[in-house]
Amino acid sequence: MSLANGRQYLAIPGPSVMPDRVLNAMHKAAPNIYEGELTEMVGGLRDDLKAVARTRQNLAIYIGNGHATWEAANANTFSRGDTAIVLATGRFGHGWAENARQLGVKTAVTDFGKAAPIDPERAETALRANPNARAVMVTHMDTATSVRNDVAMVRKLMDDLGHPGLLMVDCIASLACDRFEMDDWGVDVMIAASQKGLMTPPGLGFVFFSDKVKAACKSSDLRSPYWDWTPRNDAQFFYENWYGTAPTHHLLGLREALTMLHEEGIENVWARHTALASAVWAAAGAWGTEGAFRLNIADPAHRGHSVTAARLSGDDGTRLRRWTEFEAGVTLGIGLGMTEPGEPGADAFFRIAHMGHVNAHMTLGALAVIDTGMKVLGIPHGPGALDAAAAALASA
Repeated sequence: MSLANGRQYLAIPGPSVMPDRVLNAMHKAAPNIYEGELTEMVGGLRDDLKAVARTRQNLAIYIGNGHATWEAANANTFSRGDTAIVLATGRFGHGWAENARQLGVKTAVTDFGKAAPIDPERAETALRANPNARAVMVTHMDTATSVRNDVAMVRKLMDDLGHPGLLMVDCIASLACDRFEMDDWGVDVMIAASQKGLMTPPGLGFVFFSDKVKAACKSSDLRSPYWDWTPRNDAQFFYENWYGTAPTHHLLGLREALTMLHEEGIENVWARHTALASAVWAAAGAWGTEGAFRLNIADPAHRGHSVTAARLSGDDGTRLRRWTEFEAGVTLGIGLGMTEPGEPGADAFFRIAHMGHVNAHMTLGALAVIDTGMKVLGIPHGPGALDAAAAALASA
């Protein structure tokens, strides 16, 4: 007998759960792309996106996924032969660096491993070794490792050293989940995508950039007509925002998602994610008192609030994921990037997402399913996880 019949819960780190309000907003006939509601709402849409990013500066919107925003940011920021300092804390930091290399940018990568944040001393060494680098690239929260980096610390370090580089930050997995202050933290370029904290289907990418970058990068020679952020940012006509036909239904869904975020208030959105993450971590702490259950990031201060990477042993991670999905209706994330492809150790890892349109009963329900799955499968684990999670929420 399966207990999975009923509404499925996709607890993977993107695409995230889409609210009914977003789905309903998209469920309509194709709109007019030349005048009317769609064209009139773009100004407010852009303003609301900037409010979530905590910036008053510039924004280019692309029809594409998060990888597309890597390329958009790189193509506009760099010229061929420039150097980028990359402070990598997981698979996605290395992925962004690889995109830059493919465009002809030299990369100086400092790898902080798969279970630790950026270390200030090693970051300083990287900055001193590359005093003329065009930019410093950082992932705010790496979806694979679930490590969260201190962006303000990196900015201060650059300023203290007088490093002229631009600060570029990947917020694809953290925007509208973790506190992020683009202007206050001195971020020059920030990238994000629609399918995680913004609760909209994959397909929209966002590149926010400072006035400083807008002026400094006018001569960058990697941009092509499609990737050029200038007309998208300074659009005089509706179609210029998208370099052609608008992503109509994505925009309708995003408009409703942003309305929901602003109804809740971004400070409350961050607080909700913090509370739900604390429940997951409390449960994990109890499970870890016996058996092999461990969180990938030991220090809570360095964990992202949108997804938690965990491990068991052997193939227990994969066994647990398959049981929760097919027997209980909760789909957990695979352990992405923690081992090399094909290595058997990959089956020990999995991820629990708590991003976007998620509330207490969804998170507590997922934790209860995980607890049940480990009991059914005979995976050793400590007791009291659900009580610990409830206590964490009660004190949030």
